[in-house]
Amino acid sequence: MHGKGLKQPTPTRSELDLKIADFSSLARALDYAAGGRTGYNFYRGGELRSVLSYADLRADARRLASRLCGLGVPRGGRVALVADTDPDFLRFFFACQYAGLIPVPLPALVQMGGRDAYVNQLRRLLGICGAEIAVSPKGFHPFLTEAAEGLNLRFTGTPAMFADLPEADTELRPLDGEEPAYLQYTSGSTRFPRGAVISQRAVMSNLADIGVHGIGVRRSDRCVSWLPFYHDMGLVGLVLVPVATQMSVDYLSTFDFVMRPRQWLALITQNRATLSIGPPFGYELCARRVREENIAGYDFSRWRFAGVGAEMIRAEQLREFARIFAPCGFRQEAFVACYGMAECSLAVSFAPLGRGLEVDCVDGERLASRKEAVPLHDHDPGGGRGKTFVKCGIPLPRYEVEVRDPEGRVLPERRCGTLFVRGPSVMSGYFGDPETTREVLSPDGWLNTGDVAYRASGAIVVTGREKDLIIIKGRNIWPQDLEYLADLQPEVRSGDAAAFSIPDPDGGERAVMMIECRQSDPVKRARLVERLKSVVFEEIGIECMIYLVPRNVLPRTTSGKLSRSEARRRFLERVGEEELTDSGIDLYERAMCA
Repeated sequence: MHGKGLKQPTPTRSELDLKIADFSSLARALDYAAGGRTGYNFYRGGELRSVLSYADLRADARRLASRLCGLGVPRGGRVALVADTDPDFLRFFFACQYAGLIPVPLPALVQMGGRDAYVNQLRRLLGICGAEIAVSPKGFHPFLTEAAEGLNLRFTGTPAMFADLPEADTELRPLDGEEPAYLQYTSGSTRFPRGAVISQRAVMSNLADIGVHGIGVRRSDRCVSWLPFYHDMGLVGLVLVPVATQMSVDYLSTFDFVMRPRQWLALITQNRATLSIGPPFGYELCARRVREENIAGYDFSRWRFAGVGAEMIRAEQLREFARIFAPCGFRQEAFVACYGMAECSLAVSFAPLGRGLEVDCVDGERLASRKEAVPLHDHDPGGGRGKTFVKCGIPLPRYEVEVRDPEGRVLPERRCGTLFVRGPSVMSGYFGDPETTREVLSPDGWLNTGDVAYRASGAIVVTGREKDLIIIKGRNIWPQDLEYLADLQPEVRSGDAAAFSIPDPDGGERAVMMIECRQSDPVKRARLVERLKSVVFEEIGIECMIYLVPRNVLPRTTSGKLSRSEARRRFLERVGEEELTDSGIDLYERAMCA
């Protein structure tokens, strides 16, 4: 059903007995949910635009699956889906499940970096996954068509074009067991994307653990989401968890949220939602944009689970959200910090329900110099040494967690090292990339998360990212991508750029790139800086501060490689985290270049 004539979204309660992901595959989960009346609802501009019950989704997906089978793609072939917040994405995603094909969600981010950058990104992603079919909404079809040129795909088109294909006269054999459920690209950047292969068994295990131990799903629950479908939290947490628990979910597009974040709050109020999840910047954006006269119109009295994840969690931002919306019935105890990654399907740990944020204040100097998380029980009032982290909860029951030193030795509690996890929802590997798979996944199933963490009373506390991953408003940016763009410039030698992130005055992160440059002409230096800023925005869609420094200034390891973490440390040491204003950074640049 679409457009006018819609009266009600799908109901909150289903007449089915609640089953929390007790299925062997995504197709079987949808088969069961289709026996009830719950489903997906899509809002645009504050109005309900489309309703897709699980019963209708199953019928549509099975018809589409027959058409996909008619294209002659062998079992396990990849189907690339440009993942706009649209019911057709869900139809095709589940059609792949029934047809024995593997869906690969692709980003819908053309506004971030311009047409050429987006087409190049799509082309890279299509090539990496070896897609044989590609589908996009009508508005994205010109980009997809250009990206697919010369790749010899069997069929590329919009959902309407697929509707004209004949249905194959064949019995559907849904994906099951150890067969892949989907490929999840793990990087939000444009040069080094990796497709994590998630099996049916792995994702169903994670859905069950999320539903039982993470959320504690109830029959009265209803969910609201603005997260994109191509993100692991959006796909697994807000698309697959609902269908695997027969829960109705209401969607607001990510674009609508960014433009008017109050729509998220209004939809939670309107439909009396109990569950919603997002990265910290989403809550912060709402707290900044809300007007005092609007607060009285919100009702969050039923919002029992306000999940927080996908990036480093700062308690101050969330406490401010709780303070502002307390008059609306929001309880800070509703916050649930969690930790996970696409390579683990989604979740590894959840904080206990009903406790709110639990923080750990440690001696920052000891942590930095000796990697020891020594607690400061009085939160170091006035001392200036304290560094506070949010606890990301206890590992899910079937997960093992170890913190290891560089030699691979397991560290005791409150010793900081690299976080390794092992559990039933870990990926099979990176698609078509056995070398990178071997680097992060051991034969006995231990995954190197690349995160730096310690354990505190059994809880996981993440302090940073070992591989210098930059996160800007929930997007994962690999520093190698920024450095690669610098290397392409004629004035820059390969390997003479270091990219990292620093705290933003608003509480987020900002990207910085330092480049050793031999060019001495001030005009030419200025042109290089402006050109690189423009290229970074066009290719990756972020603002990046560019600083040119003399030769031999950037720190390097004994093997001659640049040390991003040391470059960042020196940068902050010169400026100070409290001094991160443009004027403070200018002072740093002058000092470095003196």
